[in-house]
Amino acid sequence: MTPEIKALCDTVRETAYAIHCYHGYGHLEKVYENALVHRLRKAGLSVVQQHPLEVFDEDGTPIGEFYADLLVAHELIIELKAAKSIAPEHKAQLLGYLRSSRKEHGLLLNFGAPKFQIKKYALQPNRI
Repeated sequence: MTPEIKALCDTVRETAYAIHCYHGYGHLEKVYENALVHRLRKAGLSVVQQHPLEVFDEDGTPIGEFYADLLVAHELIIELKAAKSIAPEHKAQLLGYLRSSRKEHGLLLNFGAPKFQIKKYALQPNRI
């Protein structure tokens, strides 16, 4: 992991944790998404909400699209949840987004549990 992506992940983690401390759990996912966007932009980062990313078949044919909750600094996909806990399907969703978008790094954040949850995922460039 490059120092730049590590620093970016650290900033997102610290900001998301501060949001969880302030707002607690129990809100809808969109509330946490908006709070995170607001605070990351205040910190000077480029953040796009509901960023459309195309899904391609193995031969390059577009077969659909999905919307990443957040795309930070054009390289980090963030998937937010407001669930009791992170489930295997949440991990599968983020990994699918990384593969489809050909992005290498992603964070899965869960604001819905009493204890804030965050997981970092990275795909090796040759597996994208």
